Amino acid sequence: MTRRTYAGLSLLALAVLAVFFLFPIYMAVLNSFKTQGEMYSSVLGFPVKLHLENYVQAFKKANMLQSGWNTIVVTVTGIVVIVLCSSLAGYKLSRTPGKLSNAIFMLFVSSMLIPFQTIMVTLTKMAKTLGLQGSPFGLGIFFAGLGVSMAVFLYHGFVKGIPRELDESAKMDGCGEVKTFFLIILPLLLPITFTIGILNLLWLWNDFLLPVLMLTDFRQYTLVLTINMFFGKYSREWSLILASLILSSIPIVVIFAIFQRWIIQGITDGAVKG
Repeated sequence: MTRRTYAGLSLLALAVLAVFFLFPIYMAVLNSFKTQGEMYSSVLGFPVKLHLENYVQAFKKANMLQSGWNTIVVTVTGIVVIVLCSSLAGYKLSRTPGKLSNAIFMLFVSSMLIPFQTIMVTLTKMAKTLGLQGSPFGLGIFFAGLGVSMAVFLYHGFVKGIPRELDESAKMDGCGEVKTFFLIILPLLLPITFTIGILNLLWLWNDFLLPVLMLTDFRQYTLVLTINMFFGKYSREWSLILASLILSSIPIVVIFAIFQRWIIQGITDGAVKG
């Protein structure tokens, strides 16, 4: 196979994959501007008129301001705790090799293999005992506990690529271990921090199962839970569902588009250095 033929086949395969993944998004955007009747009569057809009122109704009925704020609280809390705790743990475990460090690191890695369904009842009871059930902040704390293992794994591999001489130089200048980490090491972890932050942002923003177990009041619902309310027992308000899905996904798409270069760089560096 010549290089030109290989490049052509690769381009064709990428085009097919792009269509495969983008077609559902295209259908969601297209049908979000239709009425319920137009959608049932012709799913693939273009709308006769752009019904922008679908977005207005979806914004009001889904209580986007309150549910959006709850989602932000959950996401920011989870990401901040994950980044802070995981970066410290990954740095310490990487800089102090030994049997104990290896055992603790393997505990973090092995926890990623535990299915969420096996622990969700225990997590719900624990949240109720600690008084964190029904709280977006408490939900963010539990998300952090579930996401810290992957973050420690990535930080651990990334820190291995940072020279130990930086730690020794800082120690000679009178910096303690904590000060060395926050002033010297943490700024060097920005690529992998961006990666961990964005990956967890996508997870926390879109997760459904843990919020539905933890949040009991409509006023505490995240965006995903409020959108789920459009699925009635006897009917589905598809025009509002699709409009609300588009509205809730816009912030994530924008953030991912801005930071995608750092995401790829962080994953690549962490894999190579680890």
